[in-house]
Amino acid sequence: MRLATIQTPSGPRAALLQDEQYIDLHASRPDLPLSVKELLGGGANMLRRAAEAAARPDAVRYSAASVKLLAPIPDPQKVICIGLNYRDHAAESGVPIPKEPVIFSKFATALIGPGETIHLPSVSNQVDYEAELVLVVGKKGRNIPVAEANDYLAGCTVGHDVSARDWQLQKDGKQWLAGKSFDTFAPIGPTLVTLDEIGDPHNLSIRLRLNGQTMQDSNTRQMIFRAADLIAYLSQVVTLEPGDLIFTGTPPGVGNARKPPVFLKQGDVVEVEIEKLGVLRNPVVQD
Repeated sequence: MRLATIQTPSGPRAALLQDEQYIDLHASRPDLPLSVKELLGGGANMLRRAAEAAARPDAVRYSAASVKLLAPIPDPQKVICIGLNYRDHAAESGVPIPKEPVIFSKFATALIGPGETIHLPSVSNQVDYEAELVLVVGKKGRNIPVAEANDYLAGCTVGHDVSARDWQLQKDGKQWLAGKSFDTFAPIGPTLVTLDEIGDPHNLSIRLRLNGQTMQDSNTRQMIFRAADLIAYLSQVVTLEPGDLIFTGTPPGVGNARKPPVFLKQGDVVEVEIEKLGVLRNPVVQD
């Protein structure tokens, strides 16, 4: 199942992608919720009803070519991020392999969807790119055992952890939250793909292209802490809720590690592609 949030004449709506068409689930079956987050909160039964609504001959459909996609989950309660979670990226950064997940966060106001514009803030001149697999939490849980953690995972989407390195690394005390949370610094999409369509999320090619040139090229099997590890670890700290997003770290090739460094600039186009999940494309403008 591929779930999305689309812009309709009636406002944002949860949609299901089938055969190059997006089905407006609430318009097709008014007892279904308006948002993807609420769909996930309803559990397996709600998702079954969504599939039934999409199969109706009178379902409200929009062609993929005509629809405006928003972030699949535009309203998460939490956006949690993991740093240095790829072995090859840790080596590139010259730091030891972490013994526990390195956790930071982004504000939800950083979220944008496919095709939306990444804005480079005037107060930063070192804005970097980071391709990431994003986990989407499917049900509420706290202190979740690792053996049960995958039951709390609804699916995955493509993410881009845009980072102002001068704020993140050069400010007094280092300002990770600020450097990662400028508006538009968390593109995700195009859809939330459920696990039944993905298979093993730890064997997916992940790439980032900047103006058509491949800058990052790895595989999610390089992840140090896997989905179940992260869900179990994070649930010791916070109660995970349906729709929460977990950015799982980036592979090597980031601009800050290059010699000379490569940072985003006016007119750039960034594409993040993850096998089975699709391509997330965003243009870049300078504020």
